[in-house]
Amino acid sequence: MEAGNATWNFFILLGFYERPDMHVTLFAILLLIYVMALTGNLTIILVIFKERRLRTPMYFFLCNLSFLDITYTSTVVPKLLHICLTGDQSIPYAACIAQVFLFVLCVVAEYFLLAVMAYDRYAAICNPLIYPHLMNLNVCALLATASWCFGLLESFLFLGLISQCSFCQSKVINHLFCDLKPLIKLSCSRTDILELAVQVSAVLFGVVPLVFVLVSYVLIISAILRIRSREGKRKAFSTCSSHLTVVILFFGIILTMYLRPKSAYSIEQDKALALMYTLCIPTLNPVIYSLRNKEVKEALGRLKRNVLRCGGV
Repeated sequence: MEAGNATWNFFILLGFYERPDMHVTLFAILLLIYVMALTGNLTIILVIFKERRLRTPMYFFLCNLSFLDITYTSTVVPKLLHICLTGDQSIPYAACIAQVFLFVLCVVAEYFLLAVMAYDRYAAICNPLIYPHLMNLNVCALLATASWCFGLLESFLFLGLISQCSFCQSKVINHLFCDLKPLIKLSCSRTDILELAVQVSAVLFGVVPLVFVLVSYVLIISAILRIRSREGKRKAFSTCSSHLTVVILFFGIILTMYLRPKSAYSIEQDKALALMYTLCIPTLNPVIYSLRNKEVKEALGRLKRNVLRCGGV
C-alpha cells in the first residue's frame, strides 16, 4: 500500500503479544471475569425490574449504569478473547472505528450518569421533603437520556475527526483494543485538532462531571454531619458509600489514562489501566452495589429463593 494518503482497510491489534505462552491462561481468566461482569450486571437489571421496592430514581440510574457496563465491556473483550484463542490479531478498519465510537459513547455517558447519581443522592439527603418532586419519573428519564446524548455527541465528534486521518505508515496497534491514543500515534496525517479534542474532552466530559460529583458530596457530607441520630448518619452514609466507591474507581482510572503528559506515557501502563476500566470495573460495580446495599441484598436473596423454588430445590 502506498504511503501518503492511503488508509489501511484493517489493523493488527497486538493485545498481549509479549506473552504468547500465556494466551490460553489469559483466555480462561478473561472469559471468567467477562462472564462474571455480564452475570453481575444482568442480575442487577433483573432484580431492579422484578422488585417493586427498587423502582426508585437511584435504582433506575443503577440499571442504566449496568447496561452501560455491559455495553462497553462487550465492545472490547470479545475481540480480545478471539485473539487469545485463535492468534488472529487482525481487525477490519470499520470494526476498529466502531470500537472507538461505542467505547467513547459508553465512557462519556457513564461520566454524566455518575454525576446524575450524585445529584440524586444530594437531592435525597439534603432536600428530602421535596425529593419526590425533584426526582420524579420525567426528570429521571430526562437526566438519563441527556447522559446518553452527551455520549453520542462526543462519539460522533471523534468519529468525524478520526475518519479524516490517514493510516499509511503502520497498521500495528500495540494495545488491547482500538482506542484514540494508539490510533493518533499511527496516523500519518496531522492530528493537532484530534489531540486537542481529546484533552478538551477529558476536561469537559471528565473533570467537569467529577467536580460536580465532589461538590455534591461536600454538601451531602455537611448535611449528614448535621444529623443528630447516629443511626440516621449511618443510614445516610450507607446510601452514598457504594456510589462514591464506584466514582473513585472510574474517574481515577479514566482521568489517569487520558490526562497523563506525553512524557509519562507507557503502553504497559495503558494496557493495565485499559483492563481495569473495561473489565474489572464492570465486574466490581454490581458487587459493590450488592454488598453495600441492604435493599439489593434482600432482593437478591428473594430472587435466589424464587429460582430455587421454581427449580424444585
